[in-house]
Amino acid sequence: MFQGNTTLTLDAKGRFAIPALHREALARTGEEELTITAHPEGYLLLYPRSVWQRVQEKLMSSTIQDAQRLKRILNGNARDDRADSAGRLLIAPELRKLARLEKKIVMAGMGNHFELWDEAAWERQNNYSLGVPPGFEELLQ
Repeated sequence: MFQGNTTLTLDAKGRFAIPALHREALARTGEEELTITAHPEGYLLLYPRSVWQRVQEKLMSSTIQDAQRLKRILNGNARDDRADSAGRLLIAPELRKLARLEKKIVMAGMGNHFELWDEAAWERQNNYSLGVPPGFEELLQ
């Protein structure tokens, strides 16, 4: 399970160093391959490859009305990669543009995957989300 968030800096090439805590968690999964893709709400998703394959299978077989739009965004922007020997991962320029990632980004653990946000967008999202929607209280107990 991936959890917590860390503010990171993109280098001139668009790489960021995966924090040691998350590198260790990824290593425990036994996976080196990662998939990074766009989310329709303007941030990026980072999956261990096997988790992405399960998501992709569900997505591609979906009959939900807007599934084609999701397929286009998620599958159409997906890129497979692995961290380099220094633990850095490159975010393609097209994905950086889609998520408006500049210099400071936030990597947030979301259980079986990570979200990558522009730091200012992450702060706005957190300020907006401070309330717990009705019916969700039981999930927090």
